[in-house]
Amino acid sequence: MTSPTPPDPSALVEEALAGNRRAVGRLLTFVEQGGVAADAVTRLMFPHAKQAEVIGITGAPGAGKSTLVAGVVRALTEAGRRPAVIAVDPSSPLTGGAILGDRVRMAAVDTTAFIRSVSTRGHAGGLALSIPGAVRVLDASGYDPIIIETVGVGQVEVDVASIADTTVVVATPGMGDAVQANKAGLMEVADVFVVNKADRPGAADTRRDIELMLDLSHVTGAERDGYRPPIISTTATEQTGIAELIDAIAEHRRWLRTNGQILNRRVERARFELASRIDQRIDQRLRSLLATPSAEAAATDIANGTQSPVAAAADLLEQLRLH
Repeated sequence: MTSPTPPDPSALVEEALAGNRRAVGRLLTFVEQGGVAADAVTRLMFPHAKQAEVIGITGAPGAGKSTLVAGVVRALTEAGRRPAVIAVDPSSPLTGGAILGDRVRMAAVDTTAFIRSVSTRGHAGGLALSIPGAVRVLDASGYDPIIIETVGVGQVEVDVASIADTTVVVATPGMGDAVQANKAGLMEVADVFVVNKADRPGAADTRRDIELMLDLSHVTGAERDGYRPPIISTTATEQTGIAELIDAIAEHRRWLRTNGQILNRRVERARFELASRIDQRIDQRLRSLLATPSAEAAATDIANGTQSPVAAAADLLEQLRLH
C-alpha cells in the first residue's frame, strides 16, 4: 500500500494572500497538524510576512480575558485596523470543550477580524510549535495586530512572552492573581498589567499589590531597562478602559522602537521557534532510536545487571545522528 501524497498548500497560499478567509483557515489547520504540509506552509508564507504587531494576553482562568479581547478587537476594527486572534486551548486536541463557547461569542464581534481557536495538541510548552507558524500565516495574510490569548494554565502563560512583542497580564479582584502572578514568573514578562472587573470590590487592593511588586522589582534591580509596566483598570463587559489599554500597548510598542528593543523581541521570537523545531526533530529521532532492537537489548542488559545505564546511553547516543 502506497503512502498518501502529502497535500500541496501552494494554491491555498495564493488564495490566502489574495484575502480568502477560508484559505487562511485551511492553512492554519495544516500548521496546527504539523508535519510536511505545515513545513511547506511556513516556507511559502515566510517571504510574505510583514512583521505584524503581536500582542500576548494571559492571566488566570476566569479573569475575563475573552471578553477583554473581544472589546479590544471591536475597538481596533472600529479604528480601521484588521486584527486577528489566536485563542490557545490546551485542554483538547480539537477546538471544542467549554472554551469554545467564548470563542463563538468573540467571533461575533466583527467579520473584519479573524478568530481562531488553536489546540496546543500536547506540545511541550504549549505554544512551542503551532503558534509561530499560525502568526506567520495571519501576518502574511494581512492581519495586524495579531493577538494571542492563552487560557492561563501552566507554562503557556510564560511562553507567550517569547512570541509576543507586548505581553498583557490580566488580574481580577478577589482571586489572588497578584500573588499567583508573582509566583508564576508573570511579573517578569508583563509589559502591561490589566486589573479587569475593576467595578468589583477589591480592585484597588489588587492594583496596590501589583504596584508594590513593581516597586520591589525596582528596588532589587529587576526592572527592565527603566521601563515600568503600566496598570490599566478595565471592566470589559462595559467596554470601560479598553481605549486606555490599547493606548498602553501602543506606548509600549513606541518604547520598543525608540530603545531599539523591537529587534531584540523579534530575535527572541526566532530563537524560541528555532529551539522548538530542533527539540521536535531531536525528539522524533530519539523515539525512533528507542524503538530499535539495540535499544531493547540495552534495556535488557540494564535489567539483567550486565551493563550500566550510563554505558548503554552512551552507546545509543553514538547512533543518534543529528544533521
